[in-house]
Amino acid sequence: MAYDDLRSFLATLEEEGQLLRITEQVRPEPDIAAAANAAGRIGENAPALWFDNVHGFTDARIAMNVHGSWANHALALGLPKNTAVKEQVAEFARRWDAFPVAPVRREDAPWRENTMDGEGIDLFELLPLFRLNDGDGGFYLDKAAVVSRDPQDPENFGKQNVGVYRIEVIGKDRLAFQPVPMHDIAQHLRMAEEKGEDLPVAITLGNDPVMPIVAGMPMAYDQSEYEMAGALRGEPMPLATAPATGLDVPRGSEVVIEGYFESRTRQIEGPFGEFTGNYSGGRRMPVVKVTRISYRTAPIFESLYLGMPWTECDYLVGPNTCVPLLKQLKAEFPEVQAVNAMYTHGLLVIISTKKRYGGFAKAVGMRAMTTPHGLGYVAQVILVDEDVDPFNLPQVMWALSSKVNPKDDVMIMPNLPVVELAPAASPAGIISKMIIDATTPVDPDRRGNFATPVKDLPETQEWIAKLQKLIAER
Repeated sequence: MAYDDLRSFLATLEEEGQLLRITEQVRPEPDIAAAANAAGRIGENAPALWFDNVHGFTDARIAMNVHGSWANHALALGLPKNTAVKEQVAEFARRWDAFPVAPVRREDAPWRENTMDGEGIDLFELLPLFRLNDGDGGFYLDKAAVVSRDPQDPENFGKQNVGVYRIEVIGKDRLAFQPVPMHDIAQHLRMAEEKGEDLPVAITLGNDPVMPIVAGMPMAYDQSEYEMAGALRGEPMPLATAPATGLDVPRGSEVVIEGYFESRTRQIEGPFGEFTGNYSGGRRMPVVKVTRISYRTAPIFESLYLGMPWTECDYLVGPNTCVPLLKQLKAEFPEVQAVNAMYTHGLLVIISTKKRYGGFAKAVGMRAMTTPHGLGYVAQVILVDEDVDPFNLPQVMWALSSKVNPKDDVMIMPNLPVVELAPAASPAGIISKMIIDATTPVDPDRRGNFATPVKDLPETQEWIAKLQKLIAER
């Protein structure tokens, strides 16, 4: 089942027992963020949270932790809520193969019901804003799908980017924005500023459940997130035209904020508690001037708690990081079997692969670091054999402990790029990257003593299925 808006997905979550309504009155700070933080600590099937009784807000509807469990992630893809993580990743990969699925245009968008423009714009009046962590420098919009176009090729639909970025509200009609240099919107902004022009932008809040998944997905520059959303949904993504900028935005959004990056204007933004589990400091960042806000009647404000993993962010960007890396690597190295990039948006990646010849696995690791996502994120790669499941950490630890000779199997490459938010970077944006080859050597690499491995008995798989059935029937 494909969901066209956030509201229909929340209804399904409630039907499936995956939405918890908090009826008692709560404080905007710290209760809302603390509850979402707690949801990440109570297990892999935690519910989404709904708040509508918030002290100091007369008319607030706040949704948190919407993607914050494997059960909710499965439901977002239209799968049964008990679908195993590995199966979710496999299904994600199968749907990827249907890309591209062209969107459908439907201009009857419910966010056209209400408008703020000119002097009437006031983000503080419309949105129930609150800080996510004590050390945050202000209020953030951290689960928005942000739309921009390539200024040099504005009619190219594939180069229209939809991404997730951190956005600080610094005034009733002004936003400070962090475009990471590796991301497409940073390229759009650079092109516009080189021409001395402002860059139009649309920021959409409260989207259907697939939109945040594709907006955080590392895709090629000219691949359309909307066409990927269609593939993942199994039907075309419904779009509408943002009235002030002409940008294509999701029809089902709760709020559409339009404006433009003020060319060559910078203002201090931050600090902010990040997905890395650390605060990133204040930096001079581009500024967006808001010119129009369109919104549904009684809009739902969806936000996302970020902090020490695991949080909703990790569920949201886990499979959507694994699958692009898998597909990009298999296109050049068909020997690659699976990619686990669940950890901190792929700062660490575990890859299982067959080998053509000695040293092959290390080459796969180097290629992972030079994919579009790898340039900014993949700082550590662990390579394992094809019979090791990279999602099974005991198997990975066995491979590391038994097959790695540090002198020959650990490669350190200094002074490579990484996202500035990586806390280990020094200076910000530069890091040494590491490959650990935990595969079995093959010719002409004849190191070690791996000639007689112990394998599972032939009947083991049959007994796994039998035991699982007996356990389920108890």
